[in-house]
Amino acid sequence: MKIKSITARPELDSRGEWTIEVRLKLQNGLESVASVPQGKSRGSSEAVYVKPNIAIRNIEKIIAPALKGLHAGNQNFIDHCLLKLDGTKNKSKLGANATLGVSVAAAKAAALSQNIPLWKHIAHLLEYKRKRDDFPKLFVNVINGGLHTKNNLDFQEYLIIPKSKNISESVKIALTLYKKLGEYLGQHFGKDATGLGDEGGFAPNLDDNLEPFRILTHVAKLSHLENKIQFGLDAAASNIKKSPAALSKLYAELKIKYKLHYLEDPYKEKDFKNFTKLNQAIGKNTLLCGDDLTTTNVELMKKAHAAKSINSIIIKPNQIGTLTETLAAIEQAKKWGWKVAVSHRSGETQDDFIADLAYGSYAYGLKLGAPARGERVAKYNRLLEIDQEN
Repeated sequence: MKIKSITARPELDSRGEWTIEVRLKLQNGLESVASVPQGKSRGSSEAVYVKPNIAIRNIEKIIAPALKGLHAGNQNFIDHCLLKLDGTKNKSKLGANATLGVSVAAAKAAALSQNIPLWKHIAHLLEYKRKRDDFPKLFVNVINGGLHTKNNLDFQEYLIIPKSKNISESVKIALTLYKKLGEYLGQHFGKDATGLGDEGGFAPNLDDNLEPFRILTHVAKLSHLENKIQFGLDAAASNIKKSPAALSKLYAELKIKYKLHYLEDPYKEKDFKNFTKLNQAIGKNTLLCGDDLTTTNVELMKKAHAAKSINSIIIKPNQIGTLTETLAAIEQAKKWGWKVAVSHRSGETQDDFIADLAYGSYAYGLKLGAPARGERVAKYNRLLEIDQEN
């Protein structure tokens, strides 16, 4: 399965912004395709994205000649070559969009050559031998705020997490509540309230930042799902002007009133101190998750672990730029007992790679947006397909 050629082209993401698609051809005639997503709410420590035209040039002029003839199944070596070609700590020479596109395309090509699903190839890379007997929990963004909309909600993602180990049942729960929520918002807040944010969730203007949970609690009861879901919140607090004290007060209220199961980025991205305080207060029965705090970067993860700042972590491959580094972050998190949630980005593509990554790496959860908009639904459909493959 030696690499014959690597090419790239510009492609539009779900926000109509330019990103890249990478095509990797093998000498045996097989071809893989990988598209690279991009976020709007980015941590300052994320690997650097370069402009799509520069990424394409770097792939075709620098990366492709260097990787031609290499074995696509040797993921570690391919990614090592990418890191060496770049030569910077943050992928600023080649661009994390360039390196990730090639890295994922290589993994897909290796899976194709072995005639196995991508998730199984990923499990092999991690040397997992035990068959997975569950599915990642779905973290479903049903109400959007923050930078992902133009509404008045400060918090970025109001999440439901279906309580089911069966993927089809989890999808059914998410769909039922999502559709009922749309009906309720339209009836009580007008048609404008049913507009969608970047990740497919509804984007209403509401009285305060807690009202989405009041509405979700009511809609869950109307749908007879109050015992089948848990609530989560991605505050994305780096983009919020409220003080840590004011935010802490809101989180305490959420925990008491709505039994919050999951809380992501509750404070600004370098505020390890307040993360640690909150983890001490609620970490025994709430997942306190780092995203901007850690950016899929093992060095930042070590700092968070030493400070006992979090007990779970978001994994976004494009934050770090290669599959090998992504898997290293997942493995390190698991060694510390952290829960791992693989995540999409707000500017997504039709590429469903993260569904395979979440399943193949035995991740606890998968953040994939609402069951709406084609780029989000692609991930749901891939999970349902994996259910049939397993």
